[in-house]
Amino acid sequence: MPPIISKIKKGLTRWKKQRREKPKKLAFHVGEQDQLDFVTYSGLEEQVKQLVIDGRYIRTLYISGYPYTASSGWLNHLINFNYNVDISFHIEPVEATFALPKLNRKITEMTSTKRAMERAGRIIGAELLDPLESAIELRDKIQRGQENLFQISLYITVSADTPVELDKTVKLLETLLATRLFYTKPAIFQQLEGLQSVLPRGDNLLAQKRNLDSSSAALMFPFISSELVQESGVLYGINKSNNSLVILDRFSLPNANSILFAQSGAGKSYTAKVEILRHLMQGTKVIVIDPEREYRQLAESVKGTYIKLSVHSKEKINPFDLSVNAYNEADSFADHVQSLTEIISLMADGLNAEEKSVVDRAILTTYKRFGWTKKNSKRTEGKYPLLSDLHKELKALKQTKLCQRLEKYTKGSLSEVFNSQTNIELSNRLVVFDTKDLPESLRQIMHLVVAQFTQNQVKSDPSKRILVIDEAWLMLEHEESARFIAGLVRRARKYYLGVSIISQQASDFLQNAYGRAIASQSALRILMRQDTTTIKNVASEFRLSEYEQRFLLTCERGEALIIANQHHVAVKVTASEFEHPLITTDPSERRKQ
Repeated sequence: MPPIISKIKKGLTRWKKQRREKPKKLAFHVGEQDQLDFVTYSGLEEQVKQLVIDGRYIRTLYISGYPYTASSGWLNHLINFNYNVDISFHIEPVEATFALPKLNRKITEMTSTKRAMERAGRIIGAELLDPLESAIELRDKIQRGQENLFQISLYITVSADTPVELDKTVKLLETLLATRLFYTKPAIFQQLEGLQSVLPRGDNLLAQKRNLDSSSAALMFPFISSELVQESGVLYGINKSNNSLVILDRFSLPNANSILFAQSGAGKSYTAKVEILRHLMQGTKVIVIDPEREYRQLAESVKGTYIKLSVHSKEKINPFDLSVNAYNEADSFADHVQSLTEIISLMADGLNAEEKSVVDRAILTTYKRFGWTKKNSKRTEGKYPLLSDLHKELKALKQTKLCQRLEKYTKGSLSEVFNSQTNIELSNRLVVFDTKDLPESLRQIMHLVVAQFTQNQVKSDPSKRILVIDEAWLMLEHEESARFIAGLVRRARKYYLGVSIISQQASDFLQNAYGRAIASQSALRILMRQDTTTIKNVASEFRLSEYEQRFLLTCERGEALIIANQHHVAVKVTASEFEHPLITTDPSERRKQ
């Protein structure tokens, strides 16, 4: 035994002796040269239900009643109790030769009681049948070597600064345990023994034991907590259960995609910007499609690229733009042609099967006229076709009606939007595409063009990237864009890309077949405050418990439920004092800056 532990033990023995002489108030002082001064308290007062040590109130309780059945993680709620408590387990094996005679005697007593009740014509209830059945089953398993018997003692020490605070905490603990059929009692007139039983000395002075078989005892281990900490991840916030940090690496999950659902004003954009800022610090590149101009300040603060797309903007994206590396892969070129067909379909207000076939053939012919063919894999640079070139090819194929539907994008008022060569790059670590000034009829098409352009760039140079699509419900309004995004989410993992889908229309999103496909392909789900009209669909889709449903209905702004693989963690999203001014959109705070 280490010398310092030996001194502490001797000191406690002397305190116990003083308590017999002065049961009301104890004080123990040692010489100035004694090392005990540095590791123990100077005064102790023992009361009926608590101890007072250096002005702090301490009460020890023991578990007097256990639930009839045990399940995995049956002590999680105790481990995650968010107050200042110390928990101590004492586990002592019981020899089978000692346990079996006692079990047989108990079985004989209960069997005799059962027979007596049968002769008397009385009803035999579960209070007798269940213990008898369990005892017989346990005896048989011990005899076959399938189970062992243990004596378990479980003690909990609660501490607080005031008696009122102590009583309140103990009441909360007793209520929490009672909901799981654990019943507690304070160690009356044995608080000092209770404290010594909780200390890491292995002394079970209270000796409040309960017999458990090895299967039930094993369910106490390991101590499972709702913690979510990954060393390679980024900080999302504070765990609401135990005030630990929530640190998550989305790229370590089965896929790096995420969805974020919240009603308006719940803080979804703020949460997204916190995540973006911290991923940037780790070297991850981020591309944002921003329909509400909420990311401009963040882009300017970190010297990112801010691209404001409008009818008359100088920045252009050519839908026919195709990265060289992606072109050199036959499958990628085929995917690009299919994506381009979806964009043309969206521009033309939908295409039937015959028109899609014609457009597909016209796209291939248009690329061929510019020297881009499937077989020409050595092609490294060149001018890309424009939408007007496709229009000419469709006209040559005598697709008059289709040409009329596309004419406004090639010769009409919108010819400057999609009929120009690309003049932007995605080389910066943060690129924000602002589409707020685009008309509603064009915004969805532009979102699809930007997503396709990003996909081609990612295929050309696979690196750690995140594509954030805010107000993503807009892209589910048409089948073409919904199908494209679902396909992008499904293939993103191959190119080291994580797609973040943000939407406030959770119910509409999950009622859409493509929306459900996107949700199923997202390993990270962030759910913020919901209302009563959306909670039913959200709870059904993500299999939320009643507690989690109530949390989402009542949580405050900035609070979220993070679902990462099998982990469910309630978190308070927090930003530092330096991060907050860069990401807030509160008008009152913006005026103060």
